[in-house]
Amino acid sequence: MRKFPTFRGDDGTATVEYAIAIVAAAALAVVLYLIVTSDAVAAGLTALVERALSVKF
Repeated sequence: MRKFPTFRGDDGTATVEYAIAIVAAAALAVVLYLIVTSDAVAAGLTALVERALSVKF
């Protein structure tokens, strides 16, 4: 008869915590990517660069 492993207490807790942190980090990365690649941010950055390049010394 084969015996299956039994988990006691908080075995595997650290692994679950790491998995949750990775999923949260990935979700945050997706949100930041969507914000940075939006038209409003692109237009703002373009305007900023154009203004910086047109400054007269």
